[in-house]
Amino acid sequence: MPIPDRQWQKSTFSGGPEGDCLYLATAPNRTICIRESDTPAVTLATAPTQLAALMGHIRQSPALTEG
Repeated sequence: MPIPDRQWQKSTFSGGPEGDCLYLATAPNRTICIRESDTPAVTLATAPTQLAALMGHIRQSPALTEG
């Protein structure tokens, strides 16, 4: 579901050599919306607490932090 009236913000970690970008926006009900530049019509919506829990898990995962 496209959300054209949102103020999408490009992630600071986006824009690598492949040009892939991740965008975030906040809906009026405070839901966080996420989309990719290659499929902007597809969005993922989540609560801020759920996104924070996912990010915390990713940061603590040894498989993802080892270089």
